[in-house]
Amino acid sequence: MKQQEIVKLSANDLKDQIENFTEQLTKMKLTHSVAPIENPIQIRKIRRTIAKLNTELTKREAQA
Repeated sequence: MKQQEIVKLSANDLKDQIENFTEQLTKMKLTHSVAPIENPIQIRKIRRTIAKLNTELTKREAQA
């Protein structure tokens, strides 16, 4: 998810996206621990996306 897309989301959408990506990350980590997934770089991408979403949410809360 690109930063431009993240900025356009509302606060509730940010929270929903964080929840969805966190669930996805948990499932991927579990799958990867049982049997190596084909592209483990996906885990890093999801983790970084969650960080971007959290950063934007924190920035908005600080402004309010």
